[in-house]
Amino acid sequence: MNIYISNLSYGVNDADLNELFAEYGEVSSAKVIMDRETGRSRGFGFVEMSVEEDGQKAIDELNGVEYDGKVINVNVARPREERPSYNNNRGGGRQGGGGYNSRRY
Repeated sequence: MNIYISNLSYGVNDADLNELFAEYGEVSSAKVIMDRETGRSRGFGFVEMSVEEDGQKAIDELNGVEYDGKVINVNVARPREERPSYNNNRGGGRQGGGGYNSRRY
C-alpha cells in the first residue's frame, strides 16, 4: 500500500518516516520529497507498506496526529496523474503569425 503524508516538518527525513511507520508493520520504502533547487524538504512524502491492513492501520492511527511539532495528514496515495508534455510546443504561443501587426508593409 502506498501512503501519502503531508504537512511534515522540514526536519523530517526518510529514516524518521521509516521509523514512524515501522511501528505498524513492514515498511518497503519511505521517502521525503526534496526540492531540486534548494535541497530542502517540500513537506510531504510517501511510505510503501507491504501489508495493506498494516498500511490502513497506520493511516487510521497517524492521520491528524502531531509529529515533530506539526499535525500530519496521512492518506492512501492517489496514482500520479499524467501531465501534458510541453516539449513539442517550444515557443509556446502564436503559430505562424496572424496577430496584430502581422502584415507590416
